[in-house]
Amino acid sequence: MRDVRDAWAQAAARIARWRQEPEVVQAVRSTAAATVAYVVALRLSPEPAPLTAPLTALLVVQVTLYATLTTGVRRVNSVVAGVVIAIAFSILVGLTWWSLALIILASLAVGHLVRVREFVQEVAISGMLVLGVTQVGSTAWARVVETLIGAAVGLATNLFIAPPVWLGAAEESIEGLARRIRQLMLRVGEEAAGQTPAAQAAARLHEARRLDHDIVLVDAALRQAEDSLKLNPRVREGLLHRIVLRTGLDTLEIVTVVLRVISRTLADLAKEREPEPLFESEIGATLDRLLSEIGDAVVSFAVLVTTDVSRSAESAEARLTEELVTAGATRDKLAQLLLEEVQRDSRQWQFHGAVLTEVNRILDELDIEHRTRRLLEELDRGTREQRERNPRLARLWDLVREPRFTQMRDLRRRRNRTGPPRRSR
Repeated sequence: MRDVRDAWAQAAARIARWRQEPEVVQAVRSTAAATVAYVVALRLSPEPAPLTAPLTALLVVQVTLYATLTTGVRRVNSVVAGVVIAIAFSILVGLTWWSLALIILASLAVGHLVRVREFVQEVAISGMLVLGVTQVGSTAWARVVETLIGAAVGLATNLFIAPPVWLGAAEESIEGLARRIRQLMLRVGEEAAGQTPAAQAAARLHEARRLDHDIVLVDAALRQAEDSLKLNPRVREGLLHRIVLRTGLDTLEIVTVVLRVISRTLADLAKEREPEPLFESEIGATLDRLLSEIGDAVVSFAVLVTTDVSRSAESAEARLTEELVTAGATRDKLAQLLLEEVQRDSRQWQFHGAVLTEVNRILDELDIEHRTRRLLEELDRGTREQRERNPRLARLWDLVREPRFTQMRDLRRRRNRTGPPRRSR
């Protein structure tokens, strides 16, 4: 009996994971929309096999509601334009090799005229598909009806079955990026504390450069999450969520760039000092500890960014503040050790100064005061842009909405009264 319960629990967990996968959700919703469109078209269209309806439904259904509303109209225009062109050619000349060439050319031209943007190719695709199955006469116009049926079913699928909010995937990707940055910092610090060959330091530099690919993947996940928040009735404070995550990713991207510069500096230093160690033993150990502390702060920063504002992020902010204070003290010690080392031996002083400068830049980017100021600026700018785009809607929304961003405003007032916590210099 226990084995059966365990099997059911595992199956339920597997299904729950599948429900969070964009590809699985999109496949299920698209299949359902296409099937419903075909069933409706069977009743309303005179054609025995109204396949244009499910084809249009597949093209219209999107992963997010925002994507549906912004691209659905262009998709419908492209399909309808292709169908109309195919009907005209079918009535006039039928299907031949030269009529196929003409319909492709005409479809591409019409696609630009009706401004379907990225769906220009779908005008020609729809035209070719319909040209091969359309009959001459009034029956051909049934394809337009099928297209409208498919479009209506596709839009209804997105409106009545709300697409999921992809915040979880974006938050996980941001935290995963922060942990990869931390792991690289740990490796760089360990190598700086010992005798590092130039080839090994160069390998760390290539690893830092590969983080750019990770940022691209995180940015794609964040864009999907941002789209899922827009115009979604199940989401409150969507603008706040988008700005918090976007500014958080911007900060991690800056940290990644600075870490790459540090890796390049250490790689150049390794070439200059080989076979000697990069630093004197105490300096190397202090730099190792500092990078470890900064790596912990980067992860705490990602946790702060991905923590739901409505649940309060005070504990995450306190942990980040404490780690920044600790890292600031270690940075001060490293600065003193580097100064003493330069006074004893001025060789490669520029590398030592570069490492200290880049470390300061990371600490400044992670600073709570800097983060809060940047977040409030972006919040004000985003709100202002929304009002400028839709002034009437903004006034109507002010009449019915509950106060938004209350916690952020309280945070601003509290900081204005008491001042932000600062790390030691």
